[in-house]
Amino acid sequence: MFIQNAWYAGAWDYELTADNMMARKILGKGLVFLRTSDNKITVLRDRCSHRFAPLSKGRREGDCVRCMYHGLVFDADGKCVWEPSRKGVSPNTDVQMFPAVERHRLVWVWMGDAEKADPALIPDCHHHSSPEWASVPKYAHFKANYKLVLDNLLDFSHLSYVHENTLGGSTTIADTRPKVEQTDSGVKLTRWYLNEQEFAPYLRGFERFTGPIDRWNIYHLSTLSNHFSMAAGSAPANTGAPEGKIAPDAMVFHSHQLITPEDEHNTHYFWTYGHNFLLDNTELTNGLAERVSAGFLEDREMIEAQQRIVDESGDDPMAFILVDNALTLGRRLIDEKIAEEADV
Repeated sequence: MFIQNAWYAGAWDYELTADNMMARKILGKGLVFLRTSDNKITVLRDRCSHRFAPLSKGRREGDCVRCMYHGLVFDADGKCVWEPSRKGVSPNTDVQMFPAVERHRLVWVWMGDAEKADPALIPDCHHHSSPEWASVPKYAHFKANYKLVLDNLLDFSHLSYVHENTLGGSTTIADTRPKVEQTDSGVKLTRWYLNEQEFAPYLRGFERFTGPIDRWNIYHLSTLSNHFSMAAGSAPANTGAPEGKIAPDAMVFHSHQLITPEDEHNTHYFWTYGHNFLLDNTELTNGLAERVSAGFLEDREMIEAQQRIVDESGDDPMAFILVDNALTLGRRLIDEKIAEEADV
C-alpha cells in the first residue's frame, strides 16, 4: 500500500529530452514521461486507451505520441487527437495525465487526486541547483519494498557493520543512541560522534585537517514523499560543531535521497551527496558520488536479500530492538496516512 496524494520523484531532468520518451512505473502504474518542444514536462499513463498497448512503445511525433499498435495519436495532455479511418475520434479515448513539476533538477509526479496537487508540497531539494553546493545526480533500482529501504535510512547503526569499510568505519555509530523526534511531516534523527580518531573510509584521501574529529548526521524523513534530507559533516574535534560553530576547514555535506515505490517489490532510489567546499574540485565531487554509491550498493545487496527472506517468511514477525524506535515511528506515520486516504 502507498500514500497516493503526494509528490514523488519520477526522473532526473537529464533523463528527458525534447525527442525521447521514458517509461517508468510508480506506485504500480506504468507512466510515460515526455519533454515538449516548449520545455514542459508531461506524464501520461503508459497505455493506449484502445487496447492498452504501452505508449512508450509508440513514436514521438512532435509533442504528440502515436500508438504503434493501431495508430491513435495523443497530444501532450493525453487527449486523443487522431484516429485512423474516421473523421474525429471515438469517445473515451483520452489517456490519463498526471500533474508533473520540474524543480531542482528532479521531475515530480503527483499520483493521487489531481485537484490536491499543490506544488508547495514538493520537497525542498534546492541544494541540487544552488551554486553554493556541488553534487552528482544518481539513481539506483532496488528489488525490495520501499519500507525496507526507509527502515535502512532510519537506522544508521547499520553503518558500523554493512558499511564498515565505506561509509561507516567506526563502531561508535552503532553504540550511539540518536535523538529521535516526531515532526509535522515525519521523523528527525540527530547523531553526534565526538572525538573520532579517523575519518570515515569514504573521506580518506579528501581530508582537510588532521587530528580527532567531531562527526554528525542530522537527518529528516518526510513520510509524505519519502524524502530523506541529511546534513552531515566532519569538523576538528572540540571546535564547537555541536553548538553550531563550523570551523573553516570542516567538511560539510548535504544529502537528498528520494525513495519512490515502483510497486510492492521494487523501489526507485534518487540521491545526491553534495558538498559546500572546494566547489570547483570535480575530482572530489565525482569521487564522493562514486564512494557513496559503493555504500548504497552494499545497502541494496543487504535489503534485496532481506526482501527475499521476508517473502519466504510470510507473516512471521520480526523482533523489535532498541534501535528500531525511529523506523517503527516512520512506518506508523506512513500507515496512518494510507489509512486516512482510504477513509476519505
